[in-house]
Amino acid sequence: MKHPLSLPWTSLGRAAALAFCCGSSLASAQTPELAANWSACKNGRASCNDALLTPSQVAEVAAAAHTRNVSNCRSGQEPCDNASLSGPEAIAVAVALHDRNVSNCNSGFGSCDPTRLTRLEVGEVALAEHQRRLSNCKYGGEKCDTVGLSGAEIAALASSDRERSVSSCTDGFGSCDLSLLTPQEARAVAVAERARNVSNCKNGWDACDRSKLNAREAAEVLAELRTRNLSDCTAGRDSCDYALLSPSDAQAMGSAERLRNYTACRTGRGYCDRSRLTPAQAAAIPPEPQTPIR
Repeated sequence: MKHPLSLPWTSLGRAAALAFCCGSSLASAQTPELAANWSACKNGRASCNDALLTPSQVAEVAAAAHTRNVSNCRSGQEPCDNASLSGPEAIAVAVALHDRNVSNCNSGFGSCDPTRLTRLEVGEVALAEHQRRLSNCKYGGEKCDTVGLSGAEIAALASSDRERSVSSCTDGFGSCDLSLLTPQEARAVAVAERARNVSNCKNGWDACDRSKLNAREAAEVLAELRTRNLSDCTAGRDSCDYALLSPSDAQAMGSAERLRNYTACRTGRGYCDRSRLTPAQAAAIPPEPQTPIR
C-alpha cells in the first residue's frame, strides 16, 4: 500500500494520513482489549467492534479493507467489490484476470473461459492443447486422445509405442509382449534377462532363479556369495552362514575368534570363555576373584 501522505487528498487520504501520523501514539495509550479489537478490525476478522474504534482507526481500517478488496479482485477471490475500485485499480484487475485465464487455458489447469481470449490467443491455446494431447499419447498417458492428430503423428506414436514395449521387455519393467518382438529384439531381450538374473543371484535377491544359471555363472554367483558371507562372519553380522565358509576361511575365523577370546579374558573386557584357553594362556591369566557368599 502507498504511503498515506502520497494518496490523493480525498477524505480517505486525509484520514489515512492522520492515522499514519498519530496511530502509534494512540495505540500506546490503548488497553490490551482495545488493541486486540483494533488488530481484528484491521485484519477484517469477525470479532471486530467498529464502535470501539477512534476516528483515525476507522480510516486506517477502511484503507486496509480497501487493500484487501483490491487483492481479492486481482486474484479472483471473494469477496470482491468491483464498484469500490478506482480507475487504475479496475484496469489492473482486468489485466490480471485476463492473464490468468490465458495461462489456465494454455496449461489445461484451472478455470478457462475461451470466450475471453483474443483471436491470436485462441490459436495459441489450440496449439498448446494439441501438443499436450500428443505428449500424453507419446508417453503412454491414460489421457491419450488421438482425435485431431495427423497421420504422421499417429505413425510416430505407433513407433514410440513399439520402442516403449521393447524397452519394457529389455529392462524387465512394465508390460512386455514377446510376440511383438523381432527375432533380433527377442535375442537382445533374452541376453538382458539372463544378465539381470545373474545380477539378482549375485546380490542374493529373491528374483534369482538358479536353475537358469550355466556352470560358469553358478561358479561366479557362489564365489560372490562366499565373499559376502565371509565379510558378514568377520564383522559378526547375523547374516553369517558358517556352513558356507571354506576350510581355510573357517580356520582363519577360528584363529581370529581364539585370539579375541584370549584378549577378552586377559583384559577383562568382552565375552571370555576360559574353557577355550590353551594351558599356556590360562596360566598367564590370573584366576577370577571369587565373589564372597553372603
